[in-house]
Amino acid sequence: MVGIIDYGVGNLFSLKSSLAYLGIESELVNSESAIAKCDRIILPGVGAFGDAALALKKTGMGDAVIKAANEKMPLMGICLGMQLLFEQGLEFGVHEGLGLIPGKVVSIEPLVNGNKIPHIGWNGLVFSENKGDIYKYTRDGEFVYFVHSFHAECPAEYITARTEYSSLLTASVQKGNVMGAQYHPEKSGDAGLMILKSFCEI
Repeated sequence: MVGIIDYGVGNLFSLKSSLAYLGIESELVNSESAIAKCDRIILPGVGAFGDAALALKKTGMGDAVIKAANEKMPLMGICLGMQLLFEQGLEFGVHEGLGLIPGKVVSIEPLVNGNKIPHIGWNGLVFSENKGDIYKYTRDGEFVYFVHSFHAECPAEYITARTEYSSLLTASVQKGNVMGAQYHPEKSGDAGLMILKSFCEI
């Protein structure tokens, strides 16, 4: 079963509906004991990094997610959920993330040469040499749906795909059993469904 972390931040219904369409059982989880009953977990998120990090801390779900990841449970962060996997977020100040992947989350503004921010819309995936485990059914160049103003700045060894928006921005990451997608697979049509399917087969 897939546990969807419920900490008051995220579009949980769309994600749960996408998994149901694939015939994959999922449940909203908000405690360490509930996570322990899952085979894998997804950390969603929308909004500002600092607010979400605070919500994770207040609910105790941050520590629960770290514990599950350290016990090698497959974990996938989506959009802001991916950003929270890193050590720091630099949105409206400096905020501490979960620290599961080395790096920080920074504004894309200096990289996009005057293009609109947020970066909203469909963009192609450019795979790295270390193509991640969530792309079992995905071809290079597949389009997925983005909504973001920040992206992860981290060692190249953890970047599994980028997307071009004037510059190459981090689209997905992986460190062992911990994965992240900056885009929204639950809003990315058939391509996104296959990415979720891949994660659920890990």
